[in-house]
Amino acid sequence: MEIPADEALMAQVRDGDLRKLALLFERHHRSLYNFFRHMNGDAALSEDLTQEVFFRILKYRHSYDNHRPYAAWMYQIARNTNNEAAQRKRSELHLVESSDEEPASGNPGVEETLGRRQEIRLLQQAMDQLPTDKRELLVLSRFQNLKYESIAELLGCDVGAVKVRVYRAIKALGRIYLELAGKRAS
Repeated sequence: MEIPADEALMAQVRDGDLRKLALLFERHHRSLYNFFRHMNGDAALSEDLTQEVFFRILKYRHSYDNHRPYAAWMYQIARNTNNEAAQRKRSELHLVESSDEEPASGNPGVEETLGRRQEIRLLQQAMDQLPTDKRELLVLSRFQNLKYESIAELLGCDVGAVKVRVYRAIKALGRIYLELAGKRAS
């Protein structure tokens, strides 16, 4: 079985070739930044946390097991970093609108644009109200496109449990969204 590129690179970093960490940074810094941005909504904090993850990867490189998916190991470090930052800050988390989203049609009307912005705000508010564990699952599976197998490895459970948890998180998000939309309509 051939070792995937990330696992091979991290094994080289673990074994002392620290220059390979730059390649891993190039491949993953955007996805880590987006993970943190979706979790805390703060651009500057997300940049700092992304840097912190790579410092920790360097610091804990000796603990890396190349039989485990690199992405799962990296996101475990990211989760711990994010949780520690949240404990230090103790403030509300906000999800921000992704600046790279484009309207569904080429030239949306004013009403369509306003309606979409309102829906995005409601979705952001609903995400903010989700418990951290549910929000984290949705960010990892939907925004970071992490496979359920990697999430299962990250959480120390089986794939079936991840599927159930994601399903429950989506249902909870839907309930909160509908409650917020109902309050806005009345």
